[in-house]
Amino acid sequence: MSRDADRPHAPDLAGTLPEALAPELIAFRRDLHRHPELGNQEFRTTAAIKDRLERAGLHPRILATGTGLICDIGTDTGAGDLLALRADIDALPIPDTKTVGYASTIPGRAHACGHDVHTTVVLGAGLILADLARSGRLPRPVRLIFQPAEEVLPGGAADAIESDVLEGVGRILAVHCDPRVDAGRIGLRTGAITSACDRLEVALDGPGGHTARPHLTTDMVTAASRVALDVPALIGRRVDARAGLSVTWGRLESGHACNVIPQHAELSGTVRCLDLDTWRRAPDLVHAAIDEVATLHGAKSQINYVRGVPPVVNEPASAQLLHDAMAARRGADAVEDTEQSLGGEDFSWYLEHVPGAMARLGVRPPGELSRLDLHRGDFDIDERAIAVGVELFTAAALLDGDR
Repeated sequence: MSRDADRPHAPDLAGTLPEALAPELIAFRRDLHRHPELGNQEFRTTAAIKDRLERAGLHPRILATGTGLICDIGTDTGAGDLLALRADIDALPIPDTKTVGYASTIPGRAHACGHDVHTTVVLGAGLILADLARSGRLPRPVRLIFQPAEEVLPGGAADAIESDVLEGVGRILAVHCDPRVDAGRIGLRTGAITSACDRLEVALDGPGGHTARPHLTTDMVTAASRVALDVPALIGRRVDARAGLSVTWGRLESGHACNVIPQHAELSGTVRCLDLDTWRRAPDLVHAAIDEVATLHGAKSQINYVRGVPPVVNEPASAQLLHDAMAARRGADAVEDTEQSLGGEDFSWYLEHVPGAMARLGVRPPGELSRLDLHRGDFDIDERAIAVGVELFTAAALLDGDR
């Protein structure tokens, strides 16, 4: 952690985390962590957020989808467009393997991507900003967006936008946990910070038979293996390497007996891309490569290409706002440059409509050379990152109102 990580860098800037609120937020995050809910099933999570906001005198509104909510703060100031702070609230369908008191109590479900942290950060920022608004110190109205189903392609952001969560919004900000960055710091870049991500499902069919006579069959295991190996290689030679278009398989299934050539095989995986223009061409490129390889081995292919999300592209002024907010709280040395990730994030859909930016919130305990990755059952955070995220957002709200 940087030398300024445990205290505000600019004590004259309002919106620091009250000492009494810090343990409450940690407890709130741990409660969410114990009770993870999948996309569009976040009823308990939504109720918990709603209850805490209402106890603070606010008026949250549940989204038309039935889970998730928005809450406006300071709209009576008449100070122009809203600044939106977005959190995603869903968990992942994987088991929690940690041995901690707040481990998941739901079998096969875990907050393994930090959405419980994102939710707690936005909640905490909202509670502080509400106090500032009541005392007339919030220069710009703020909307809290607690969005469901980020992990469900093409992402719950699209449904949230259809529910008019961006009505009146002039800028939107978000954070995402990063276990490669120390707690007390953020990673930031202007331009694309994530990649596009689509889902790919392939079914292969052909006549099977006895393994003693493969020449009379479509050798389905070989065909599926060649699709798995050759399609990514073909794709890599048909686009500019700088576009970062890649196909990565997560599942391959075929056959039931050692001496039977199966008639059917299935593959599924993801298509990721760093470049927006290439992402738009990706379905045609992938379809053609799969058909070529499958036909070469005598298999018929059926392809289900599910559009996911485009890259998150940080707008320069919004990225600068996050930089200035972090510098005000922890000093400019608490902001580090970050690379573009191949991970996908449906925050990108908001940026198709309004300017905004996402920062990477450091959650690695300082001094550790490595940290557990996202989307693993043993993922956890240094909980001091919650206070950092809260104060980042409150500073951004205050600084944005002065611009």
